[in-house]
Amino acid sequence: MPNNLTLLDVAKNHGSAAEIALIESVMTHSPELSAFPSTVLQGTSFTTVDRHKLPNTGFTWANEGIAPSKSLFKTRQVACHIFRGAVNADKAVADAFNMERKSPGKYQALEADGVARSAMIELGKQIYYGTDEDAKGFPGLRQLWAAHFPLSGIGINATGTSANAATSVYAVKFGEQYAQVVWGGNKVLSLPPFRTESAKDANGGQYDAYVSNLTSWVGLQCVHPAAIGRIYNLTTEVGKGLTDVLIAQLLALFPVGFTPDALFMTRQSRLQLQLARTVVLQGNGNAGTMGSTGGLVAPLPTEAGGIPIVVTDNILNTEAIVV
Repeated sequence: MPNNLTLLDVAKNHGSAAEIALIESVMTHSPELSAFPSTVLQGTSFTTVDRHKLPNTGFTWANEGIAPSKSLFKTRQVACHIFRGAVNADKAVADAFNMERKSPGKYQALEADGVARSAMIELGKQIYYGTDEDAKGFPGLRQLWAAHFPLSGIGINATGTSANAATSVYAVKFGEQYAQVVWGGNKVLSLPPFRTESAKDANGGQYDAYVSNLTSWVGLQCVHPAAIGRIYNLTTEVGKGLTDVLIAQLLALFPVGFTPDALFMTRQSRLQLQLARTVVLQGNGNAGTMGSTGGLVAPLPTEAGGIPIVVTDNILNTEAIVV
């Protein structure tokens, strides 16, 4: 992958020690935010410029000119959206837990870890499904790809037909001019220290609680149409799963110089790719010397076409068929 700053890198430049430690402890539960580069804005939105046509050039005869021209640009607005998480921890329970563990703040730390893990999962889902996941959030890869697809054409139909039982593989190119996560307000995920406040239960009863609120502004930027490719309508039907052939066909659609940096897929898709490679190995008579289980299956796929595979549970296996 390219040398872009991830969420953890950005946190080290814009967050407190507590926020850095919190993000570092939960990164393994969010492959998206570990893989996607991140950047921080002073404000909460910005405008990008995408050049979609270059000036004319060409050969001429002597004493012959060339028609003057200029670049053509499109502007795109990238907006961050408010993302929150609230934690109320019963003070009596927390204090008793801390005394039992002989560790002040242990219960608060567990709750902070929990809300951060939840945030990583929710943001991971939003990265793929966008406003279909949460209408109050940012557009995701599925919507951005659909918007760019008429121009980019970077999509392969795996031709599965099982209703609401499909999945997708996304090929993404990272970078400032391509795809990245954008954090607004000059900070990343922020969870202030717990404070003591009065809270109420479902029946209006009052009790003391340790309270904190996770808050951030976050968006997803995708400037260039060739930053996203997608294999869609992958199902468990015979011949409709993920293969190296489908990946090769997708990669061939990217323009020269736009090789994606990661392939995002489900565990189901990775298994299908592994089994497809196993069939090839056995067909070549090499199954007995390949793999880590006595040659019965091909090794667990970690890349395809030289591009790292990122496996996630945030892509669904219950997508509708794309027609």
